[in-house]
This record gives sequence, C-alpha cells and structure tokens, in this order.
Amino acid sequence: MKSYIVGVGMTKFEKPESRDWQYWDMVKEAGGAALADAGVDYGLVEQVPVGYCFQPSTAGQRAAYELGLTGVPVYNVNNNCATGSTALMMARQFVQGGLADCVLAVGFEKMKRGALGGGADGGDFQTSPVARHYGIMAAAHGFEMSPPTAQIFGNAAREHMERYGTTPAQLAAVGAKNHRHSANNPNAQFQDVYTVEEVLAAKTIHDPLTKLQCSPTSDGAAAAVVVSERFVVAHGLHDKAVEIVAQAMTTDTAESFGGSCIDVVGKPMTAAAGRKVYEDSGLGIEDVDVVELHDCFSVNELLTYEALGMCADGASGKLVESGATTYGGRWVVNPSGGLISKGHPLGATGLAQAAELVWQLRGEAGARQVPGARIGLAHNIGLGGAAVVTLLRR
Repeated sequence: MKSYIVGVGMTKFEKPESRDWQYWDMVKEAGGAALADAGVDYGLVEQVPVGYCFQPSTAGQRAAYELGLTGVPVYNVNNNCATGSTALMMARQFVQGGLADCVLAVGFEKMKRGALGGGADGGDFQTSPVARHYGIMAAAHGFEMSPPTAQIFGNAAREHMERYGTTPAQLAAVGAKNHRHSANNPNAQFQDVYTVEEVLAAKTIHDPLTKLQCSPTSDGAAAAVVVSERFVVAHGLHDKAVEIVAQAMTTDTAESFGGSCIDVVGKPMTAAAGRKVYEDSGLGIEDVDVVELHDCFSVNELLTYEALGMCADGASGKLVESGATTYGGRWVVNPSGGLISKGHPLGATGLAQAAELVWQLRGEAGARQVPGARIGLAHNIGLGGAAVVTLLRR
C-alpha cells in the first residue's frame, strides 16, 4: 500500500534556554501546524509515534495530549540522532501495512547548552551504548579533551584527509554552503552567512573541524501527517500529497567496526540504506533533485555524498568545491541550512528534513526553492547506530 505525507510543520529551531517553552509547547506548535497544513483534524489520527532523546518515558504522551485526548496509541521512539526519521518510518509502516490510514509522526527535543556528550550520561563509557564505537576511535587515534562527538567525526575527517588528500578548505566549504542556504530559512537557528575563510578562522573544536562546521544543540519540534492512498482520495488531498516512494533503515554491521572512524560514524550504514532505497524504488541518485542529509559535522556531509553514490570515494571534497551541491549545481544539498545552520534538536531533525523536502517538492519553499524539484532524498543517521534514507516524490 502506498503512503503519502499530506501535512508538515515545524517550530523555529532555537538556541537552548533562549525561549520560554516546554517540549509539549513545541509539539503543540509543530503538530498543530502539520495537521492544519493537511486540513486534517486530530480526531482522524489513528497512531502517534513521538521521537525524542532527552526526556523521560511517556513524554510522548505528555506532548501529544496537547493536540487532543482521543485515546489513540502513542509510541515513544528513541534512536539517537536518527530518532525523527525513525518515527516517520514507523508512521509509514503503519500505513503501508494497512494498520492505519492516518498517522501523525512527531519529533522534539529540549536540550542543554554546550557540546553534546558522547552518550555516557554518568561519565562511564564502559556502559555507554556507544562504548564500542569510541573504543575503535581510541584505538586508532587516542582520546583527546575535545567534545566526544566532535572528536569521533573530527578523526573521521583526519582519516579522509590522509587517505584522499581532502583539504581543510573543502571541509569548510560545506559549512559555508549550509550557512549560506540557511539565510533564506526563517525556521533556522542561524541565518548568518560566512565565507570559507571565515569558517576556517572560527574556533577549532577538534582539528580540522571549526565551530562553524559543527551542528549546535537546539530546541524545537517537527511533525508530519502520513496517510494511505485511500485517505488521500477520500479527503481530496491530491494537491498536498507527497509520496514516500521508498524508505530503508540499517544498523551497524561488522564493517562498522573494522578500525576506521569513517566506518564507525556510519558510512557503511548509509551506503546500505541508500542501495536498498534505490533498489526498492527503481530510482537512483541521478534522479534526485534535492537532498536533506545529516551534516552533524561537515565531514559527514562529504562521507554521505560518497555513500549515496553522488561521487566516488575520496571525491567528495572536490564535489562540494565545484558547486555541484548548491543552487545551479547538479543537486541542492541542505537547502534548509542543514544541521550545521538550521540546528539539530535530535528528535526533531529527521522530521524537519522531511518537512523541508515536502515544501520543496510542492514548490512552497520561498526564497530557498529548488527550481523544478520533483524528487527528494532525506538521510538521517544516529551514532550507535541507525541510518534512515527516505525517497520522496511529488
């Protein structure tokens, strides 16, 4: 059974503690906007997967109750940075499997200021879900005093530079591009434009990554209404409907733990999910017009270019430098500003990517509209690990 997104919504992504709101306020705003976009009453919603990482169990219910008290099942979803896209995938599976005709997927996060930790809340990496991942990093590179997530991705960047000759300027070009794109996104946490030279000159977080190449902590929420084809027909939603053509999730395999930070941060997972989506849809990356991908750090955008088949291994630095991934190029990647500039409230990120693509494919993205966009690809990854790739078509 086919599935469609007929409504999307998101809050502005904010710096933590800069706005007086709670996570349920975020969900009321984003979820309400998605329902209003679809023209669907909450009473028609049959299932509600809610994604988040930093709140207690059943926070999904507390948040969803602000939209209505209808008694529908609410599922609490936690999959690290891939949480939002995991909630979207659950919604699609409910519809595709014939279990529901209308599902609301929601993701939110209310975070603390400062760098994201490495996944050991009590400081004990031995019991952390990502201990194995950081163990690979430490064996190859040691352990420095920089923030753990920046460190593991920064070490992936070092490996890419050593292996392929990728330059600091090419890494910085990702940050400059995405900050430039976010200037046209009123929902983005940052809307400042920087040159490559200014990105390089920013404070170093973990060499070679500077602050302007790292996603910030953020507060915010996003949501999507996912429905069946018969629901589209019954409610006259053809003008709103964007088809989820294919979607795949992968988790770590033995390849992730072969000793390279490039692999341990998820490139093999992304490649596997991408291959599955291409196979299931009969489409390839050459058919895609616009991409929202997981640029938690600039290096991850380069790794994702390669994993999705946008270029050969080692050629991603030259690809971004050539202008192929911005307006006027072969693809427009992260027109929203991406995680680096739009912000990264973990539970909301995957659904915010979907919202951006829906707006792009409907021609509703305003000043950041990708001309003629008809097929979009979203990529959302969580260390620990999960990778979700979604292909959307208008």
